[in-house]
Amino acid sequence: MEKRNAELYELTEKNKFVELRELLIEMNEVDISEFLETLEIEKMTLVFRMLPKDISSEVFAYLELDTQEHIIKSATDTELTEIIEDLFVDDAVDLLEELPAYVVKRVLKNAKADTRNIINQYLMYGENSAGSIMTSEFIHLRKNMTVDSAFEKVRENARDMETIYTCYVTDDSRRLEGVVSIKTMILSDPQVLLGEIMEEDVIYVSTDDDREEVAALFSKYGFLSLPVADNERRIVGIVTVDDVLDVINEEATEDFEIMAAMRPSEKPYLKTSVFSLAKNRIMWLLVLMISAMITGTVLQKYEHAFAAFPLLVTFIPMLTDTGGNAGSQSSTLIIRGMALSEIKLRDAGKVLWKELRVSIITGSILSLMNFVRLLIMYPGNEVIAFTVTLSLFVTVIISKAAGCMLPMLAKLIRADPAIMAAPLITTLVDAFALIFYFMMAQKLLNI
Repeated sequence: MEKRNAELYELTEKNKFVELRELLIEMNEVDISEFLETLEIEKMTLVFRMLPKDISSEVFAYLELDTQEHIIKSATDTELTEIIEDLFVDDAVDLLEELPAYVVKRVLKNAKADTRNIINQYLMYGENSAGSIMTSEFIHLRKNMTVDSAFEKVRENARDMETIYTCYVTDDSRRLEGVVSIKTMILSDPQVLLGEIMEEDVIYVSTDDDREEVAALFSKYGFLSLPVADNERRIVGIVTVDDVLDVINEEATEDFEIMAAMRPSEKPYLKTSVFSLAKNRIMWLLVLMISAMITGTVLQKYEHAFAAFPLLVTFIPMLTDTGGNAGSQSSTLIIRGMALSEIKLRDAGKVLWKELRVSIITGSILSLMNFVRLLIMYPGNEVIAFTVTLSLFVTVIISKAAGCMLPMLAKLIRADPAIMAAPLITTLVDAFALIFYFMMAQKLLNI
């Protein structure tokens, strides 16, 4: 790969564009797009325009958004029409959702009437719906077709389809009747009717279904594509596995950012401005800073306790950190399980019972080790050692219970479970841990 890229760079620098073009057309479209992204914008545009029409459209779909925007701005109306017409509908819609309004206006102006109507229809679907990620380029057949005639139709239309590996059988009103794979047709007699070999129990989604639910179905059944139908079971499009991978990537990134107490960013890190990064982080930091004041209030309330026994203060970081870490472990596992549909809301009782048992085991081990450590380091302070140990045990239990239940509570109220992640759980657990710690200290030490 490095050797090839070095050769491409050399040809570009020496302006040997004929030889460069010959090498590029033999490469995968993804690799071409990655190479173009490394070039200066003027040279990138020049090389892009050299590519054959059928290749350039594929490459365009893999380019970064700002690169696509530059190409659109520099393209003639004819070139722009060719790009839009050759893009699959879902790719075109994704592009237009991100571009500035004035650029979108120009793109739609140069699209053919049929293409423009389809794109406008797709743009009306909700941002996170199945309709927003589907495409209209799919093969639909009739059940009275023979396998031989079905293959003939596939061959006629394959070039304009996003996928041909799964074909959908519909009636005259485009109502979904069944599904048949290319593999099944290859292994069947050429004269057999599709109605005899198709699967009638078709799994499909509605246009308004959440795209995360669609992704979960792909993960569960291993689909390459999934039909999208309206309320009357009329197929309006399909979702393909490449679009689902994009959804999974976006949702995973969003969850990571929320779990780190940041507002999700739609741009890659290196292409996001410093101001935008700061803006995405400051709100959650302010919220957590204010919520952390609860901890300060608790410390202030029990100031007399650690004034009497200053040694109590030294154990606060250990208690709060252990509680936060224990809660983070549980919340991470639960959020992942919910994202993969391994854990449902109805499993709340099972999850809580399991985490309670885990917390008892881990809390007992941590408490025992800590008790021995305190006896060795602080001889003659057995009561304080017991206070710290008991507080640590209870803190671990509270933390793990909160870590598993709060994400499920968020799901119940239709919020993103990731918002109930480490920073928020840590803040809440800290307050409860300190309150219990000083209450035990007051009782056991007679403060």
